[in-house]
Amino acid sequence: MATIERLESIRTILETITTTEARLAASVAIVLAAIVLGFVVAPRVVRVLVTYAGRRLRESEAESALETVDDLLNVPFPMRAVVRTLQSVVLLVTGLTLLVVWGYASHAVVVLSVLRAAFPYLAKILLTVGLLAGAIVGTRYLERQLDEWLADANYVTAHQEGVVFRVLQVTIFVAVGLATLSLWRVDLGGLLVGAGFLGIVFGMAARQTLGSLIAGFVLMFSRPFEIGDWVVIGDHEGMVTDITIINTRLRSFDGETVILPNDNVSSETVVNRSKRDRLRLRLEVGVDYETDLEGAEETAIEAMEAVEDVATAPKPQVIPTAFDDSAITLECRFWIRGPNAHKKWTTIRAVVHELKTAFDREGIAIPFPQRELSDRAGGHVRISDGIEGADGDADGGDSTNDGGETVTYSERE
Repeated sequence: MATIERLESIRTILETITTTEARLAASVAIVLAAIVLGFVVAPRVVRVLVTYAGRRLRESEAESALETVDDLLNVPFPMRAVVRTLQSVVLLVTGLTLLVVWGYASHAVVVLSVLRAAFPYLAKILLTVGLLAGAIVGTRYLERQLDEWLADANYVTAHQEGVVFRVLQVTIFVAVGLATLSLWRVDLGGLLVGAGFLGIVFGMAARQTLGSLIAGFVLMFSRPFEIGDWVVIGDHEGMVTDITIINTRLRSFDGETVILPNDNVSSETVVNRSKRDRLRLRLEVGVDYETDLEGAEETAIEAMEAVEDVATAPKPQVIPTAFDDSAITLECRFWIRGPNAHKKWTTIRAVVHELKTAFDREGIAIPFPQRELSDRAGGHVRISDGIEGADGDADGGDSTNDGGETVTYSERE
């Protein structure tokens, strides 16, 4: 009540100024006062208050909230916004005062009525802008904190960190959106019912995509493989080139790009040949039954160790595994580091060459398949597959049959 009486008294005083000279003088004085108040006094007062608040925060050994908001918004702390707001208020009051001085009091009343009617909406707009600004500041602060928290976490990749941040960012903005709708008195009940119905329709229409989406999150956090790994997924083998929320991409060794939906990946057996950064390879070679096995094993191990890409630890091994028809089978086992398809085949090729060279040097025979046929009279025929030979006589020797096989005839004493 006292405020209204004061405003009425100020209005009465201003309306007493009737001459043009007096109005000009009053206008100049009012404008000068507005300039001093809005552009000199207000900035200094705000700066002093902000400095005082910052000093008190530092004295309390707490991180300066003003500096934090400064850094996140990339503009000086709301000091600039506060100063501009105060200057706008001063200019508004100055304009209304000049209207009254120049005899347009009715217009000033209309402006005040409009402002009073618009004030609730203006407050809602300011609150909406404040909520949006808070969401932006909150997400930037959250991103910075995630970077700090997960800087030394080897179990979370940069891609997974990005996914977590995006999910939290969407959650924050959805919450701010719901709060804004409630502020403007939007019926959320009907909106949620409509959204639920649309969600059901969308889920039925895109169940395959949603399944891949959920499987993508599972893959990103279970991490059965990463980009650059050599994997076998079902019937597909290759290097992982990309992992998205929806699908996984492989580059096959034929140069093809294979795109696998994540729900298919999660339901298949996944073999990761790069996970431990080493891979064991196996190679079988046969030696003659008359061969010294221990000497053959040592020769094979030395031959494998001579190959550059064969890892020194674990050491290569040679294990006799079977009595085959024409030879004793030795399984050569060796490891390679940093496995990939190219290194696998080049290493196997080098090991085969080294084994053949070492066995030839030591006189260790790698027999070809042989078959021995015996009759009741005691004679026998030895057939060696795939070897051409000269014709022989009936008492013994070699001959070649129609199938290109060398037949050795002999008489048993």
